Amino acid sequence: MKIKFVSFFSAMGLIFSATAAMAGPDHGHAYDFGQPGDPQAVDRTIELRMGDNFFDLGAIEVKAGETIRFVLHNDGALLHEFNLGDPATHAAHREEMTAMFQTGALTPTGAHDMSNIGHDMGNKSAVMEHDDPNSVLIEPGAREELIWAFSKATGLEFACNIPGHYQAGMVGKVEIR
Repeated sequence: MKIKFVSFFSAMGLIFSATAAMAGPDHGHAYDFGQPGDPQAVDRTIELRMGDNFFDLGAIEVKAGETIRFVLHNDGALLHEFNLGDPATHAAHREEMTAMFQTGALTPTGAHDMSNIGHDMGNKSAVMEHDDPNSVLIEPGAREELIWAFSKATGLEFACNIPGHYQAGMVGKVEIR
């Protein structure tokens, strides 16, 4: 799911903002722990269920070089996220998620397409997207998939970075065997 917010008064800054966003580690889509996986080359499937605010697994084990299809079920009443990263990546992503809630692009139960809004919303970021390949939003009652090819990892976690969810314990370890 891709959510974009474009502020009317930020049109001239759009190119600068997009370029700056691409320079960061999350938006440049370069990850030292792997990359999006090929759906035709999946080695194994891991099903993960989530509720308000927990994952049914506290840890997952993967092999370096393994491609995993994560099948993600949101059994809760709130919007949740599955995001792969280290604690620093999650902290940065939580800031982005907080901004998305402040603009109304995300609500506690879902996502809204903000691309047609033509007014300034407090000079928030000109472009807000939830389109990182290591992350997926799962609305209440929905099922989503994420396919990831793991390379290596130290301190890798899976987490929900919806404001307050990580802090409530919605995080687990990814162990490389």
